[in-house]
Amino acid sequence: MPLSVQTVIDKLCSSVPPISNTVDILMAGQPDTEVRGIAVSFMPTQQVIEKAIALGANLLITHEPLSYSHRHEEKLIENDPIYAQKQKLIAESGIAIFRYHDYCHRKQPDIIMTGLLAALEWESHLTEMLPIAAIVELPSLTVTEVAAHAKQKLGMPFLRITGDLSTPCRRAGILVGYRGGASTAIPFMREHELDLLIVGEGPEWETPEYIRDASYQGRPKALLTLGHAESEEPGMRALSEELRRQYPEVAVEFIPIAPIFRIV
Repeated sequence: MPLSVQTVIDKLCSSVPPISNTVDILMAGQPDTEVRGIAVSFMPTQQVIEKAIALGANLLITHEPLSYSHRHEEKLIENDPIYAQKQKLIAESGIAIFRYHDYCHRKQPDIIMTGLLAALEWESHLTEMLPIAAIVELPSLTVTEVAAHAKQKLGMPFLRITGDLSTPCRRAGILVGYRGGASTAIPFMREHELDLLIVGEGPEWETPEYIRDASYQGRPKALLTLGHAESEEPGMRALSEELRRQYPEVAVEFIPIAPIFRIV
């Protein structure tokens, strides 16, 4: 029986109970289309879509949406020429694009988190996997040393540090994606007595300012901000490897994205 787009979607979502009001939708294409090739990426940029088409994929699975907003705000992209050009490419190619976000994070363990841990080569340091976070026990390292390790393992040109660079880091907590905001990050750091937080992103005036005050008071706390994509892309790469094992008869390609920011 031919492998359909819907069959792949159903398999991706099968390990989690149905999620109401989910953002995980088929953003383009038809569910009954036979899958000839699969591409996986963090973000469905115009460049990623073009690359997927060039690779012969007719199903693209991404973690984030086409329309630059978490819940697809129609008014944001209505009559927008940039979004229209991307939609034209999609329509002409016939490619199907599925967003795998909520079900991805609800899967236990969260493949986005385990993918980042694997990329950092910290699986053996994991002490606790929580629904939205991970805690690792590190050898005797400073913030500077942890940052250098993360940059090297993740292939990052830069990351952002808040706090004293010489802070010793024994217990570190990891929050991928947009989980670095105060309501999540500060109680997590306090309740688990963490020396270091590693986050994707969050409001700059929330958790970083908490770390600033902690450092000023002489409390050894620090924050590494990787970037949203940098914290979650390793998990999507891990997903592509999982799909290769599940569908050996179909070509599965992972498409990385370049860093969105540059230092000037």
